Amino acid sequence: MRLTEISYGEAQPVEGYGPGFFRIGGRALQGAAIITPWHAGPWGGLEDTAALLALAGEVDVIFLGMGADIAHAPATLRAELEAAGLGVEVMSSPAACRTYNVLLSEGRRIAIAVLPVGGAE
Repeated sequence: MRLTEISYGEAQPVEGYGPGFFRIGGRALQGAAIITPWHAGPWGGLEDTAALLALAGEVDVIFLGMGADIAHAPATLRAELEAAGLGVEVMSSPAACRTYNVLLSEGRRIAIAVLPVGGAE
């Protein structure tokens, strides 16, 4: 079996996550986060549509991580994003992080907006 090291270029993958945080670029982001190939920062959660709409034209798809388990995204959020030309895929936050990393390694125009998997202990 041949193993190939994954290269992300200058983009930073999700290195890990835990109760209440996501680790990107060697630093922990507390709470909900938006992560793109060029930036990672806090996100105001499902009500913060402006931060997601600002990605229109920059990314093709946003993976929406709903926390530890999959849940439906609010219909109005999905409708606003789709009207702006953004694809939306809803999944659990762990699945969103894994999917983001795989597609990031392929150079895709993607982002994730993720809710934490649990509260800080």
